[in-house]
Amino acid sequence: MPPVPGLDPVWFLELEVTTACQLKCRHCYNSSSPAGTHGTMTRGDWEHLLDSAPAAGVRRVQLIGGEPSMHPHFLPLAHHALSVGLELQVFSNLYCVTPALWALYREPRVTLATSYYSDRPELHDQVTGRPGSHRRTRAAISVALDSGIPLKVAVVETFEGQRAHEAHAEMAALGVRNLAPVDRMRGIGRAIEGEPFSAHVNELCGQCGDGRAAVSAHGDVTMCVMARFLPPAGNVRDTPLGEILHGPYWNALLPLVPRRGDKPPCAPISECPPASDGNDCPPASTECEGNALVPPVARTAGGDR
Repeated sequence: MPPVPGLDPVWFLELEVTTACQLKCRHCYNSSSPAGTHGTMTRGDWEHLLDSAPAAGVRRVQLIGGEPSMHPHFLPLAHHALSVGLELQVFSNLYCVTPALWALYREPRVTLATSYYSDRPELHDQVTGRPGSHRRTRAAISVALDSGIPLKVAVVETFEGQRAHEAHAEMAALGVRNLAPVDRMRGIGRAIEGEPFSAHVNELCGQCGDGRAAVSAHGDVTMCVMARFLPPAGNVRDTPLGEILHGPYWNALLPLVPRRGDKPPCAPISECPPASDGNDCPPASTECEGNALVPPVARTAGGDR
């Protein structure tokens, strides 16, 4: 099957190194939690993948999880990515940032991404399932900005009354330049646990496989971390990355995702407040949405199903 016309070749690779996380966010695309694992990819497997990535056309890798810094080889893998000439982005919850991690984030060719859910601590913590997470993440965001670290912040609305748009306005006022539009929680992963339906491609933003791909903690290659419920195109432990990305299984996956053009529909739970819109309705096309996952079910005012 020929490639889908108009899609860019893969240059951005998301590496889902772990499903372990200090948090248990209600919308997590891969149901990460403190009980998560690091999968079956070894340090050697990840290093071999990073070595082969530039020849496959990849220019930037993102370490994501879970919380990627919980992987026992996170720092060596991050430095290995830089050593082979790749740009590096780390998508972290910023719950626990050690001096060694700050040193990495200040390196050239390194950018940082995180999620922020509400301007009110108790509501942010309701999303993450961890008391005190707002205080830690909010403080780390300030440190990153004061340090001049390139930072992207994603805001996901998971229930009515969360004050997600107020959180977006707060981040803009702080000076976050790379601020993703407020996204809705998507019907993927933990968001639909216990529901009588499965994840569906209509829940995807339409950018999967367009210039990007993802590798799971078990080595499976998918069109992005959000599309992990679809069949993989191959596994990097037994097939070279470049061969997978130019192979028939990858090309067969690309048509499965509805393509929404440059302006995907804006469907937050609450309307965008005009005073703090930030020109994000409809959402602009963004490079990576991160853990931006809303099931099509009614919710109470308190946000519970």
